[in-house]
Amino acid sequence: MRGNDEQQGNVFSYINPEDRIPQDHPLRRIRQMTDTALRAMTGHFAPLYAAMGRPSIPPERLLRGLLLQILYAIRGEALLMEQLNYNLLFRWFVGLNPDDEVWHATVFSKNRDRLLAGDIAQRFLDEVLQQAGAHGLLSDEHFTVDGTLIEAWASRRSFQPKDPPPSQGTGRRGAKLLRDTHVSTTDPDALLYKKSAAAAARPSYLGHVLIENRNGLVVAACATQSTTTAERTAGLRMLDRRGRSPEQVSASTPPITLAADKHYQDAQFLAELRRRQVVPHVAEYRDNPYWHNALTEAERQHPGFALSQKKRKLVEKIFGWGKGDSILRQVKLRGEEKVDWFFRLLATAANLVRLVKLIPAL
Repeated sequence: MRGNDEQQGNVFSYINPEDRIPQDHPLRRIRQMTDTALRAMTGHFAPLYAAMGRPSIPPERLLRGLLLQILYAIRGEALLMEQLNYNLLFRWFVGLNPDDEVWHATVFSKNRDRLLAGDIAQRFLDEVLQQAGAHGLLSDEHFTVDGTLIEAWASRRSFQPKDPPPSQGTGRRGAKLLRDTHVSTTDPDALLYKKSAAAAARPSYLGHVLIENRNGLVVAACATQSTTTAERTAGLRMLDRRGRSPEQVSASTPPITLAADKHYQDAQFLAELRRRQVVPHVAEYRDNPYWHNALTEAERQHPGFALSQKKRKLVEKIFGWGKGDSILRQVKLRGEEKVDWFFRLLATAANLVRLVKLIPAL
């Protein structure tokens, strides 16, 4: 019998949104881990808000909304608000009831910027890592570092000469480069950069991650301006944040290993690693008389060197997921501070997606 196509709007709905989300939906696990981390961060949210005035968007809902934006590659806040308006799954994840009014995109963006002051993205990453550590998923001895190019929300045509121009060359071999003499009027922090000789220089930033080699989870992340030394400088900074600064280690400190690609094959960088009791497992240039490999023979013959070179490819999964399935290819935020904040949040989202597969369902 053919069904009737007549539609009569219901005045009330008696179905709970919780009942509409499948029990095996991956967002359920992500929501559980996210809520656990956010409950631990409650004390850090309070100082960011005034004691009086109109209530703002709850920071917990802000972060859940930003996670959705990353997980589903939603390009802008306006599109995110549109999805929240009719997507019941998104409403459930953020914490909105079916009849709750959705925020304006500008209001959402302004409230998001408030979270920059409290280093919330870094605290969120730390709380998620604690959950991974509680399940024994983190390695304390073997790590990999790498960086990726993040295209800035600016155009080459936005670069104008600096006023006044620099008085002396700051580029390679003292020559003035375009990024030294010009600045973007759209995003002054973005610099022209290319990671290969065949590519075109684009306004960009560099994103850096430090992963542990057991399961490929990100243990530290940051974004910086794109310079030729930024990857090595950021790698040392992330190690210092993990308790490996020269002031924190001694001769009795157990060594750890750090895998990296050929871009990190620099004598000064390797010397800094050794000061931090870090055994460098950095790829070498083979049969290249114009490049000096700075590894010692003991480091080259280290029993874990070959394994580290295999494991270091796990870091490419983070970049591939961020650029292919998420919104890392070209970031819509402007300014180094905002890009750095967002990149840490994206690293946390990548960890949550990975933990869904690593932590067994209860």
